[in-house]
Amino acid sequence: MIGVSVLVVAKAPVPGLAKTRLAASLGDAAAADIAAAALLDTLDAVAGAPVAARVVAMTGDLGDAARGAEIRSRLSEFTVLEQRGDDFAARLANAHADTAVATGGLPVLQIGMDTPQVSAELIGRCAEALVDRGTVLGMACDGGWWILGVTDAASAGCLRDVPMSAPDTGAVTLTALRHTGLDVELMCELADVDTIDDIAEVRRACPPGSRFARATSMVEA
Repeated sequence: MIGVSVLVVAKAPVPGLAKTRLAASLGDAAAADIAAAALLDTLDAVAGAPVAARVVAMTGDLGDAARGAEIRSRLSEFTVLEQRGDDFAARLANAHADTAVATGGLPVLQIGMDTPQVSAELIGRCAEALVDRGTVLGMACDGGWWILGVTDAASAGCLRDVPMSAPDTGAVTLTALRHTGLDVELMCELADVDTIDDIAEVRRACPPGSRFARATSMVEA
């Protein structure tokens, strides 16, 4: 067991609110269902990882969400916290702080719900790197990042000044971490799902029987 807490930052996949760029091509219901599948696959991977604690920082109403009952059931194996903050950057920083409090100060390894191809084994490797190096960051192909691990949750406070969902979010995050004096270990790059053009690449990296693969089986891009 690796002495790390894995934090999943998630948004309830409510039609009309989830994956709006994907919804522009596929419709609200289909986009929400794909988001739900991606979240559930991510939760499965985290549940299977050899880590000391598992936390989800959630926002939104699962009562209105696609696959809401299934998600709620899966969350029974996680500590669930409510996101807080006025913008996404603040919610990320606060989620790190709240997770550290909830888990007795364990290092925090944070991912989102847009990389359903992530595996328990990969999460374990990232957790080991976090223990060994103190800080890890995995870039996303679109210029963002898909995983961030810090030994001291206060280090994630630098995220408050990072513009999120921008083409250079990953690079700016890396610079911000290094400016605090941290030695950052870069993990593998992954594609994440934001638009219909992202689906094929992510689906190829998923197990054939995954929820995401099934939910997107009829989507061509």
